[in-house]
Amino acid sequence: MGFSTTAEFDQAYQSVQGAFASGTTKNKEWRRRQLKRAWWMVEDNRKRICDALYTDLHKHYQEAYTGDCANTQADILRTLKKLDEWTMDERPEKSDPLNFLGRATVRKEPLGVTLIIGAWNFPITLLLQPMIAAIAAGCAVILKPSDVASATQDVLMDIIPQYMDQDAIRCVSAGPQEMGYILEHRFDHIFYTGSPNIAKIIHAAAAKHLTPVTLELGGQCPAIVAESANLDLTAKHIAATKFMNAGQICLNVNHVLVHPSLRDRLVADLIRHFDTFLGGKDNNPEYYTHIINDRNFERLDNLLQQTSGEVVYGGQRIPQSRYFAPTIVTGVKPGDPLLSEELFGPILPIVDADFDTALSWTRAGEHPLAIYAFTTQDADKARILNETQSGGVTFNDCGLHIAARDVPFGGVGNSGQGRYHGPHGILTFSHLRTHINAVPSWMEALLAARYPPYSVQKAHKMMAPVTPPFDRDGNDTTSAVSKWAFGVGILTLSALFVSRRDQIVAVGSKWLK
Repeated sequence: MGFSTTAEFDQAYQSVQGAFASGTTKNKEWRRRQLKRAWWMVEDNRKRICDALYTDLHKHYQEAYTGDCANTQADILRTLKKLDEWTMDERPEKSDPLNFLGRATVRKEPLGVTLIIGAWNFPITLLLQPMIAAIAAGCAVILKPSDVASATQDVLMDIIPQYMDQDAIRCVSAGPQEMGYILEHRFDHIFYTGSPNIAKIIHAAAAKHLTPVTLELGGQCPAIVAESANLDLTAKHIAATKFMNAGQICLNVNHVLVHPSLRDRLVADLIRHFDTFLGGKDNNPEYYTHIINDRNFERLDNLLQQTSGEVVYGGQRIPQSRYFAPTIVTGVKPGDPLLSEELFGPILPIVDADFDTALSWTRAGEHPLAIYAFTTQDADKARILNETQSGGVTFNDCGLHIAARDVPFGGVGNSGQGRYHGPHGILTFSHLRTHINAVPSWMEALLAARYPPYSVQKAHKMMAPVTPPFDRDGNDTTSAVSKWAFGVGILTLSALFVSRRDQIVAVGSKWLK
């Protein structure tokens, strides 16, 4: 379903609303069937998808297949395998009498109709992975692919209606103007991947309806290189990350904070690895991704021209094809244009900073989506975790925390809010709804104090005053009164059990059934 008129979007919106209201999407078999069809959608159209990614980004098959196709399919298979486990009801702590006797249950229910807005740098996986989680949770979905990656958008607009339930899962195309109309509508959840500036617009629109949002954004992810780092591996991992997708990744190394004594050696190692990856520093390999469009190419070009640092490697660029070579810039100081925004490209600023300065620098800016710390010292790792904030952390490599199975992925502060992947994606699109039964009628006498008229005695009978096991300064104490109260409680419960044994056994037998 394309979006050329408001009437077309209204029809799609009414369709998914009706599908969710009918209960169709809550059915587990419907969820499984949609996930299986999504797997085959990617499989059957792999060549079309990879060709479109080449058209949009000059992305080689290896990056297109692993980053967008295989990654998405693996997520589907994992979700199918774990669907029952990840969506099952939960029973809270049964040692609490009310939980036990009332059979307190936490039920995962789908939030409803969700809007998923994809990004252009990984236009398949960043649209379909949230869709997988939403379907698994039992939601109806409107998908909005990135219009910037137009060739991939066209493929998605064609194949999604062929494979997915068109009543409950719709794909719409929309530019900035059309998005304004879409965001006027009430959704039960909005999931957006992109830039903080656009996220603020989406968040403001969602707030008008009190709609919850998940914002997967970016950030100026630093690589902190300490004195103990293995420089060769450090350079190899940073260079490989900067090379991938021409640096157009939210988790990319934005800048390197390196101890001054290591800078020259690190740069030499970076140059050697970039040479290897490119097949020679002046080579323009066919397998290297290009910049997405002229606007982003010109933005990167302007930043490089304005920097006060020195370009010591790369810098080659071809406007006609939007080729922008991996580029190392040294002597970058605070306030430099290269540090003014998330680069989202293949420029790599090198900043002199000892470990303390690197931590201070990282704390002073917006919270990044990731921190990459290269050190062999446990004390350094502890300081990174204790003295900074970020969406995630990988030590001695880049981006590994996103690849770990079933762990949450998301940002904090300016790098996003909310999380997904594995069970955390299902929780993102679910409401945790508690239900409980009334306690057995024979307990009414024990609970009589809750009924008016009120009194101090009744209040203390319902919730007896306690003496905590700590004093006013927070020091732990051993309270004889607490021990006495505990003993009295045990004796009281024992007496209650003896007097009500038959009823308790009957209730227990019924509960176990």
